[in-house]
Amino acid sequence: MEWIVFILFFLLLLLRVPVAIALVFSASLALLDSGFNLDVLPQKMFSALNVATLMAIPGFILAGVLMSRGGISKALIDALRAWVGHYSGGLSVVTILACAVFAAISGSSPATAAAIGAIMIPGMVAAGYSKRYSMGLVAAAGTLGILIPPSIPLIVYGTVAEESIGKLFMAGFVPGLFLTLVLVIAAIIYAKVKNFGRLPKASWEERIKLSIRALPAAFLPFLILGTIYMGVATPTEASVVACVYSLIMAVFVYRQISWKDTQAILRETVNTSAMIFFIIAGATVFGLYLTNAQVPQDIAAWIMEGDVNKWTFLIACNILFFIMGMFLEPTSIILITLPIFLPILQLLGIDVIHFAIIMTVNMELGMITPPVGLNLFVVSGITREKLEEVVKGVMPFIALMVLVLVIIIIWPSLSLWLPVQMAN
Repeated sequence: MEWIVFILFFLLLLLRVPVAIALVFSASLALLDSGFNLDVLPQKMFSALNVATLMAIPGFILAGVLMSRGGISKALIDALRAWVGHYSGGLSVVTILACAVFAAISGSSPATAAAIGAIMIPGMVAAGYSKRYSMGLVAAAGTLGILIPPSIPLIVYGTVAEESIGKLFMAGFVPGLFLTLVLVIAAIIYAKVKNFGRLPKASWEERIKLSIRALPAAFLPFLILGTIYMGVATPTEASVVACVYSLIMAVFVYRQISWKDTQAILRETVNTSAMIFFIIAGATVFGLYLTNAQVPQDIAAWIMEGDVNKWTFLIACNILFFIMGMFLEPTSIILITLPIFLPILQLLGIDVIHFAIIMTVNMELGMITPPVGLNLFVVSGITREKLEEVVKGVMPFIALMVLVLVIIIIWPSLSLWLPVQMAN
């Protein structure tokens, strides 16, 4: 029956049935076959969504939409461009840094790629960068949105694993900066080799003026992360603070949105949030089937009988995540696989927080691998280029991110150092 359920699930995905419906339908049939009372499913689905920490998701999504539409991201990009745009590879560095800052507000990779790509890709092409490279860079740097805190997948992971979301955020901070640094170094080297164009050097007066204008926007990541790490606010409360602050900046400081924009902003926020929550509800039914069929316990027993070690398990997980990332978005992968893996992590002595970062970097790779990499479609939509062109541009960055993933796996302290320090 387990094989039938998984085959039916992936068959429905191939037929383009929404992920949440595919999860509920395949699991419900199996539960019905086992004599399970399906009347309790709506209650289980509602209970899965009735979790306070999940309310942080629409909060950070709304903050990201306000930042994108309210001129906040443009102010940050203009300031960064004034400081480093005249260096070789300067615009690519601006793109990466802007994605890192936006990631520290929105928690979403597609939102990061859309907000930064719409501004930076035309600018890079005008400065002499190839369009294929520009698209690949934005798609790859946009993945920082789910690694640098706050991260929506880490919120979901923490909810499922019953781990501190604050600790998970701290664990993602150093690896996020490390990946940012690797992308920056690669971008500078590539620009020097290809001799890409530079922007005219900005005057000190212009730099100071643009920096002052960007200060309110640059303060937002510190406000979000500072309130969480200092214990002033929970991630959910911090998301509300981010929304209020972004709204004030967009309306009164940058004056880029008005009352007529409200409907579009709320529609985008609700659409994205509803998709994530629908998947969570659907995955709850799927998880209920797995628990009822004792699939996690059977897999754990099989691993112990086969004497599978920690490294073999991690290699197998990474291959599985990479394949699943080609077809599913991060929330689905976490909700489908994590309930199975949690008992195995305990058996093999793998730190749950370290595994969260390994999993998240794999989700980043999934965002830029065809055929269903969300960032690829976002960049393709922005530039109106064929998906194949975006894929060709992103290939070198996939290799870089795989290298970063290997370093994170073999060096756990990269993920665990900051949570340990903050705990002390």
